[in-house]
Amino acid sequence: MSLEKYIREVQDFPKEGIGFKDITPLLLNSNARNECLTILLSAVKDKKIDKVIGVESRGFFFGILLAEALNVGFIPVRKPKKLPYETISASYDLEYGSDSLEIHIDAIQKGDKVLIHDDVLATGGTAKAVCELVERLGGEIVQVNFLMELSFLNGRQKLDGKELFTALTY
Repeated sequence: MSLEKYIREVQDFPKEGIGFKDITPLLLNSNARNECLTILLSAVKDKKIDKVIGVESRGFFFGILLAEALNVGFIPVRKPKKLPYETISASYDLEYGSDSLEIHIDAIQKGDKVLIHDDVLATGGTAKAVCELVERLGGEIVQVNFLMELSFLNGRQKLDGKELFTALTY
């Protein structure tokens, strides 16, 4: 099955000049969604994982599915002031602005093996910030995986030394 046909490109979203990769058609199709989950799971089949992080917001979709399939805990990493308990934060730049992310201070215990999942690897700023949060809490990053990578933005360079997996590359 070709997952690419389930990714819709929306021009000039969220601002002019951006070609947004919309995963809604993929989420709508159970066969495509299941195939995508199988591909993402195949990249971690021989790895010990204690927790899966899903990055707000589109990283939640497959992040929770990965955690369920691996029978491990799920950690939401969110934009500021969205988590109810005490948090730490990290700032990052992205292809169309800047922002920050937060994680609960008790989400990761020292030595936890963590799989980080997000929908897109673009400039790498978001993923780098999440890696920083995991490491500040004492977690060990097993892999950073993505549904898709926009390789022309060179996001991999910001994640030097981390094991990466992407299901699709553009």
